[in-house]
Amino acid sequence: MSAIPQQVLARQKAAVNTFVAAQSAVFEGFEKLIDLNLKVVKATLDEVSQKSQQATDLKDAQDVSSFISASAQPSADKALAYSKHLYDIFAGVQTELSKLAEAQIAEGREQVNAAVEQLTKNAPAGSESAVAMLKSSLATATSAYDSLAKAAKQAADVAESNLSAAANATFKAATDAAEAAGKATSRRRAA
Repeated sequence: MSAIPQQVLARQKAAVNTFVAAQSAVFEGFEKLIDLNLKVVKATLDEVSQKSQQATDLKDAQDVSSFISASAQPSADKALAYSKHLYDIFAGVQTELSKLAEAQIAEGREQVNAAVEQLTKNAPAGSESAVAMLKSSLATATSAYDSLAKAAKQAADVAESNLSAAANATFKAATDAAEAAGKATSRRRAA
C-alpha cells in the first residue's frame, strides 16, 4: 500500500478523534450546566419553603420590611455565585476546545512543513530560489499565526479580567444596596 492513502487514512482518523474530543468537551460542559441548574432549582425550592414558613410568622409592616430587606442580600449573592459557576463552565469548555484547535493547527503546520521538505528534496535543479521563497513564506505565515494567537490569548485574558471586575462591582453594588436597605429599616424601627 502506498504512503499517500495511509496518510489520508491517518488524517481522517485524527479528524474523527478531534471531532469526538470536541463533542465530549461540549457534552461535559452541558452536563455541568444541567447539574448546576438542578442544584439551583432544588436550593430555590428549599429556600421558598423555608421563607414561606417564616412569612407566616410575620406580625406587622416592620417585620415584613425587615423580612424583605434580609432576603435581598442572599438573593444577590446567589445570583452572583450562579453567574460565576456559569462562567467557569463556559470557560472550561472554551479552554478545552482551544486546546483541540491548537493541536489541530500544530498538526497541520507539521504536515505543511513535511510537504515542503518533500518538495525540496524532489525539486528540479535551478529551483533553489523558489524553494527558499516558499520556506520563507511558510516561516512568515507561521510567525504571523503565532502573533495572532498570542494577541487572541491576551484579548481573552483582558476580557476575563474585565468580566471578573464587573462581577465584583456588581457584587459590591448589591452588598451596598442591601446594607442601605438594612440601615433604612433599622432607622424606621428606631423612629
